[in-house]
Amino acid sequence: MIRSSPYHLSQNFHANLSQIRQWVLFQRSFCEERKRHIFYNTRGQFLGYIDNQESPLSTQKKLNTVREKLYRTNKVNHFVSGTSNESGYPFALNCNQPHADIDAAISRLNGINKEDRLWGTWDGLSAGTKSNPVPLFQLVDQVYQAKSQITKQSINASEFRHFLAQIIIESGAQKHSHSAANAIGLLQLRPEVLSDCQIPEKFYRHRMAQVDCAVRLFQQNYRNLKPAFKQVFGHLPAQKRDTLFSLLLTQSYHSGIGRILNLLTNSEFNKASLYFASHARKYTAQDIATGIIFHNMGRQELGLASLYYTVDVAIVAEKLCKTDQLKKEWFCI
Repeated sequence: MIRSSPYHLSQNFHANLSQIRQWVLFQRSFCEERKRHIFYNTRGQFLGYIDNQESPLSTQKKLNTVREKLYRTNKVNHFVSGTSNESGYPFALNCNQPHADIDAAISRLNGINKEDRLWGTWDGLSAGTKSNPVPLFQLVDQVYQAKSQITKQSINASEFRHFLAQIIIESGAQKHSHSAANAIGLLQLRPEVLSDCQIPEKFYRHRMAQVDCAVRLFQQNYRNLKPAFKQVFGHLPAQKRDTLFSLLLTQSYHSGIGRILNLLTNSEFNKASLYFASHARKYTAQDIATGIIFHNMGRQELGLASLYYTVDVAIVAEKLCKTDQLKKEWFCI
């Protein structure tokens, strides 16, 4: 079904899906009641909702019944029954995502409460003091700038604010965050990755060390991604180009740099990228980033989680730059 979807459906797709994801992330509109699923189509447009049933199985049956009804009433051109292991269509989003307290996470990042501020030293760097701790975003900025100066690798505002947003999405800006896959800390790094960064085990949860390692990964991905990206999208206007690059760079952290490079260079997977590069004037940078992922879902283990990751990072980056603490920082101006 996705393979047969025309690329032009991606116009305004990001804005449409972003609205729905904001309902989920901030418990608004149809997701003020968490015990619901909301439906949307291949354009990211809202189609309706159901209240959750007594059990996951009965909820799945209800979802499939409504999917078929939406098809029979010509609201969509296809319907696919979902299972506990496979997504159906129209797509359905669960409003109940209790781990996603974005407002609380942004408060932690911005150091609104004194107990969320911090100080420390790492690899010759010092951030804040015991008597004058700093917000997490300042610490991240300091480490990112220092590591970029060492490698003489420039950073732009879009790249950095998406990096900050990723901390919110990955861990809720919580030092002790720990996933079922044994990824830990602010940026959900696996122990073997931290070891590759030559960080001693006793410092795996040290926030400056975590940021240090993540920046190294970003810089490595940057160097690998930039030539391929420039070849395909180098003709875009500067601001659009920077925004798109930073979103794909962020996605490479989530999905792996090899997969994202394939979406640009591999003839089996790069048809969407080539289309959007040729018709870029019709699409926003965000539409292009989500379109490249959407039209390759089901390939290379890319799925709805990959799609939501790109959208969620963009949502949070925009929200961060509307906060009083960050709106005048260099990466938000």
